[in-house]
Amino acid sequence: MDVVCLLLNLYVLILFAAIVLSWFPLEPGSPMASVYGFLWRLTEPLLGPIRRAIRADISPVIGL
Repeated sequence: MDVVCLLLNLYVLILFAAIVLSWFPLEPGSPMASVYGFLWRLTEPLLGPIRRAIRADISPVIGL
């Protein structure tokens, strides 16, 4: 059970990091753009379907 809690907490931190990075303009090819791309690939399986169903980008709130 502790492992599940740890993984969920880690995913919440990943969600927050992706949210914060989405607020800033990132130059393509920059190291931060690569980090954001990696975070996006981790969070999109959860947030993508929510975003398509709601049609407003409050998907991180609902995902949490």
